[in-house]
Amino acid sequence: MATYKDIVGTAIRNNAGNIPTAETGQVFFDSTNVDFKYQFPNTLTSWRTSGSTNTATGQLGGNGTSTSALIYGGNVPADQAKTESWNGSSWTEVSDLNLARRRLSGAGASNTSALAIGGVSDAAGGNQAVVESWDGSSWTEVGDLNAAKSNMAASGTQTAALAFGGNTGSVAATNELWNGSAWTEVADLNQARDYLGGSGTSTSTLASGGQPPAYALTESWNGSAWTEVADLNTARYAVGAGGVSNSSGIIYGGYTGTAYKANTETWNGSAWSETSDLATARGFVATNNGIKSSALCVSGNTPPYTAATEEFTLNGAVGAWATTTSINRGASQSYGSAGINNSAMIFGGQTPPTNYRTLTETWDGSSWTEVADLNTARDLMGGAGASSTACLGWAGRESNPTASAKTESWNGSSWTEVNDLNASKEAMASSTGSPYTAALNFGGAQIPLPQTSLATTESWNGTSWTEVNDLNTARSYIMGFGTQTSALGFGGYTGPPGYVDSTESWNGTSWTEVADFSSTDSGGGGSAGVDNTSGLKYGGSPPANIATTEDWNGASWQETSDLPVGFSYGGSFGNTSNALAVGGYNASSLVDVVYEFTSPSSTIKVLTD
Repeated sequence: MATYKDIVGTAIRNNAGNIPTAETGQVFFDSTNVDFKYQFPNTLTSWRTSGSTNTATGQLGGNGTSTSALIYGGNVPADQAKTESWNGSSWTEVSDLNLARRRLSGAGASNTSALAIGGVSDAAGGNQAVVESWDGSSWTEVGDLNAAKSNMAASGTQTAALAFGGNTGSVAATNELWNGSAWTEVADLNQARDYLGGSGTSTSTLASGGQPPAYALTESWNGSAWTEVADLNTARYAVGAGGVSNSSGIIYGGYTGTAYKANTETWNGSAWSETSDLATARGFVATNNGIKSSALCVSGNTPPYTAATEEFTLNGAVGAWATTTSINRGASQSYGSAGINNSAMIFGGQTPPTNYRTLTETWDGSSWTEVADLNTARDLMGGAGASSTACLGWAGRESNPTASAKTESWNGSSWTEVNDLNASKEAMASSTGSPYTAALNFGGAQIPLPQTSLATTESWNGTSWTEVNDLNTARSYIMGFGTQTSALGFGGYTGPPGYVDSTESWNGTSWTEVADFSSTDSGGGGSAGVDNTSGLKYGGSPPANIATTEDWNGASWQETSDLPVGFSYGGSFGNTSNALAVGGYNASSLVDVVYEFTSPSSTIKVLTD
């Protein structure tokens, strides 16, 4: 029988070590280590921005999965024959359709197997019955539909598919079954409609939404007949859809007749449930890509037509934040920081309005220790270093309105002034780097006020700084991580009109714009990572401090577990699986609280004061 410890009158399980089967939210006492612990949530449902298509379009056909998909046709506004293939991270143009058209539908299991069904072609004179089959390299015309049709939904595979609803000159309820060689008319929908969503197989399908007017209606196909089941929560048409049967599906985006929607709903076999919204409301997207737990929303009309792709994950594994040991210095902000998760340091900072600091503290993975001060008090510094024994700190604000170019080197026991930057600046980002031989600083601002945002980048060779290629976008309060040859810079303040969500990748020679992060435009947040292929972004402002955390996988950002409170202008360091957010503004006031992020593999955390 389990024994228990009492916390303020609440019975808490007593266990020797961690509980292997701890449930989300469970608190317990670890008698071996004499710690109270908590099992953090480790799943999150979300959309993330992914690789853009090569052509911005809408009213296109699509099929496949979140890792292997195909899109084809569409309107930009001219009818398109273009086909693009998705490999899980990027889109590649492949062989065109034989007939350019829009408002077509698609069926198929991957980017090597597909049917492009019907549609509208201005060049060919309106609605089309044409069907084309994709073999992984080219399209071949196969058996036509019995009726020329557009705006329909489809489900199934290249050899066994269903095409239902749509418009034949008027809104239709007709349903046709494909056996791999020919189409046969089978039982009609109960409600005629077009621009509906469809997902499943030729014998087990969902038909959802549609118009006119905008429907919430869902019908289920069992291989012989349609049955009305529970409605969508939001009536709409021109939706995206995914699913493998009539018992599991997803609907996303769409149009109500007056507004584009970001709503996403999942089907459990009996009811629809609202889940995480798309980052961008849109309709007329690719028709059928993915399944309930993993889907793609591709292109569409926002308006205007877009090339953006978003990937959906249902209950995906994420990391978790927990409170850990506070710093010694008390509440302040705008530190410099450097290091990794278990060997790092913070230095400088400010207690507003004018108390600039020289204080330095080191972190050993469990506690903070005050060590020798900087030679010059300042805040908004840059920092580089892979441990608490070797670090470089530079620039920042010495007073208002004086920016600094000073650089100091830490040898594990004291700071020594070394060669200055080429230009004074504050509020820049910096790479992790190796402080004695290699570091990078980028962006920032010149003062006196009003600040002028900078695009300048400087590289440290162990003895001096050299100006190298600028960022594409000048910005201060930029966030970033990486090395002298592989770094990422993101967000920041560009001057009026304000903050941005853009990301740039450094390859050792130049900066390239890559995928934007999906949360609120921001700067001054935390960042942790070792190169331009992986890392974390967390917190930031404005207009208020945010708690959002996003993970970078080398191609796109994905939201993961939020910080417990909003965070900005603190210290930050670590990597994509273990990072720290140190002090700064948490919510709306200066604090000395430290939060630690841990990857999904370890989400049991010690409870502290």
